[in-house]
Amino acid sequence: MGRRFFQRYTPEVARGLLGVKLVRVLGKARLSGIIVETEAYRGWRDPASHAYRGITERSRVMFGRPGHAYVYFIYGFHNCLNLTTEPEGVPGAVLIRALEPSEGVETMMKNRKAIATADISSGPGKLTQALSIDRALNGEDVVTSERLFLERGRKVERAGVSSRVGVKRGKRFKWRFFDAESSHVSMEMRQRLQNP
Repeated sequence: MGRRFFQRYTPEVARGLLGVKLVRVLGKARLSGIIVETEAYRGWRDPASHAYRGITERSRVMFGRPGHAYVYFIYGFHNCLNLTTEPEGVPGAVLIRALEPSEGVETMMKNRKAIATADISSGPGKLTQALSIDRALNGEDVVTSERLFLERGRKVERAGVSSRVGVKRGKRFKWRFFDAESSHVSMEMRQRLQNP
């Protein structure tokens, strides 16, 4: 996935990431999963975005070059992985919300202390734990990195769209994208798909 892929309108990138493989390399081991759920966040006009109030130490990565990891700590417990978008200077990022595990599943289950495969990476905090992604990877260039990068995955036949999760402001933006045929989306989305 080249730089141009990320240097676009954030919701477009968020939709385009569905079906793409996210790869984490730890030593000689590859841990990976197919992205099945994302959310787009844009800068000054998106009150749910970390960049809404301008550049801070936390949001600085969002204003940099597209195609970098933006990893932040939330609720005193979880790391969340975002990928930066838009041209440099225009803040945007895509939150990776859920993965369908594909490589290193046993290691991912150990990292998560999970029993069911569907629960290994079915949420933003779960997937960073499963792939051992933390703040040390904040700012990592996923276009050139050998420890966190993207590869072509599979085509998503039926993509769904909804408002984002857990935001109080900016609910009018339908910027959550998901694979409507995947059982590995986040729990809330899975329940919504089972009970339309």
